[in-house]
Amino acid sequence: MQVHSKSVSDAIADVVVQRSDLTFGVMGNGNAHFVSSLTSRGAKYVSARHESGTVMMSQTYNLASGKLATATTTYGPGFTNAMTSLAEARLARVPMVVVVGDAPTSGKRGQDVDQVLAARALGIMTFVVGPENAQVLTEKAFNLAEKDRVPVIVAIPYDQVAKDLEEQVDLFSDTDYSGVPPRERAGQAEPDDVLVGRVAAALEQAERPLIIAGRGVHLSGSGAVLREVGDRVGALFATSLMARNVFDSPWDLGIAGGFSAPKAAALMAAADVVIVVGASLNLYQMRYNTLLTGAKAIFQLDLLPTATHSQVTEFIQGDAGIFAGKLLERVTEKDPGWRSAVADDIVDLLAEPEPVNEMGPDGRLDPRAVVKHLAEILPVERTAVQDTGHFMGWVPRYWPSPDPEGMLLPGLAVQSIGLGISCAVGAAHAHPQRLTVLVCGDGGASMGLAELETLIRNVRRGIMIVLNDAAYGMEVHQYAVKGLDEAGMVFDEVNYAAIARSMGAKAINVRSLADLTDVEQWLSSDSQGLLVLDIAISKEVVADWLKMSNAYYSTPSTV
Repeated sequence: MQVHSKSVSDAIADVVVQRSDLTFGVMGNGNAHFVSSLTSRGAKYVSARHESGTVMMSQTYNLASGKLATATTTYGPGFTNAMTSLAEARLARVPMVVVVGDAPTSGKRGQDVDQVLAARALGIMTFVVGPENAQVLTEKAFNLAEKDRVPVIVAIPYDQVAKDLEEQVDLFSDTDYSGVPPRERAGQAEPDDVLVGRVAAALEQAERPLIIAGRGVHLSGSGAVLREVGDRVGALFATSLMARNVFDSPWDLGIAGGFSAPKAAALMAAADVVIVVGASLNLYQMRYNTLLTGAKAIFQLDLLPTATHSQVTEFIQGDAGIFAGKLLERVTEKDPGWRSAVADDIVDLLAEPEPVNEMGPDGRLDPRAVVKHLAEILPVERTAVQDTGHFMGWVPRYWPSPDPEGMLLPGLAVQSIGLGISCAVGAAHAHPQRLTVLVCGDGGASMGLAELETLIRNVRRGIMIVLNDAAYGMEVHQYAVKGLDEAGMVFDEVNYAAIARSMGAKAINVRSLADLTDVEQWLSSDSQGLLVLDIAISKEVVADWLKMSNAYYSTPSTV
């Protein structure tokens, strides 16, 4: 058997350098040889403080750039610390390879857990490598990640990390990916011609056609083609959050779903024929099943094998780009009647049904006033990253975005707070020339505090906005209003500006809109690094999307 001079860790590092731009990691016993192999050759490596952060940094780097990043952790607690983020990446269908340490081949020690089984519970495939297959299986991991848009784990048993690489033997067939549920594997790219013809006929007969684009449209680069389809039939447009501005059209109603402006949502609900391309139609996108109430027909196109919502009347499997091209060949010009009828309504989609004052009823800032004022201050050329929480609907509504990669909300797939600071690190590396803007709540800021130093160390120029209501706002507005004791939902107020200053960042405590003048001065200067805004917001202002959620879950048939 031929023996090479490189080790198992070196072979994995070779593939990682060739297939991904950079690696985010936390070093430990199980991955020390691999990390050393990367850093000793000058490969781009970002040291994080918590294993959960490494996966989220990789995820957001991909969302913001479209390029693959690698994450790495040690075994045991290093792996288990990353499981929430792995679940998020899996549910959000974000491709990445995660290199982890694992138990030795001689058997599990007292501190070892069954990582392969744990990963399989998340629907994630693990390739356990050795001297005879480390290189070929790492290649397969990248192939699978890219094909099915999923995270894939490469696990290195502790007693194999420094072993010499042997002649490579591939013991896995191309279809032996048991960690990926069949219903979630990417399917055929070529959509059925008959089904495409049905979509074209429905559009031509529609009185109020609507085309909704998801991230699949952005990834396939088919926004312009779908816009031409819509222009021919007089359709209005809408997008998922992750496809913002993909149409670049004056007939774009903005984000479809819970984050829609009320006026835009009413127009979407009036559509009679809806084409959904590359969007998941989750509860947020469907506005808790109230978004498309007027639709007689809803067609969904996706690479997955089945429809993702019960309201879909016909499903077409295929690639968004191929579908858009075929559809354009079949639709003909018609009178844009609906556009003429709603032209005046589209002039100001963001008009508020009620005025927004600077202060809420409790004398703290109304978060809507803050977010709207920041929209006037911040440059449009930015990458906005949000944590999740009660506050998360206002930024998508009020802030313009330069492109689909300019507004990101990772963490929403698994509905976890506390991942935002990590995500901002990934975004800062994806677009270092842009201003990185992180928006989070005080609960998420405290939960993700381990990576604040990492963000300060890595961001070229960024702003971290903490909308601080001294509470878990989501729980207050979901459960305290129902009579549950709020003692576990509220906190003594934390001064995040002081914490940030102690770590080397600049910071401002914002207690009125006038305090944001200091932000304008910082932006107009050549200041570098991170500016943290601790903004005291009202607990009394409830987001309309949360009101819809409360109504949905209070209905017995939906619980």
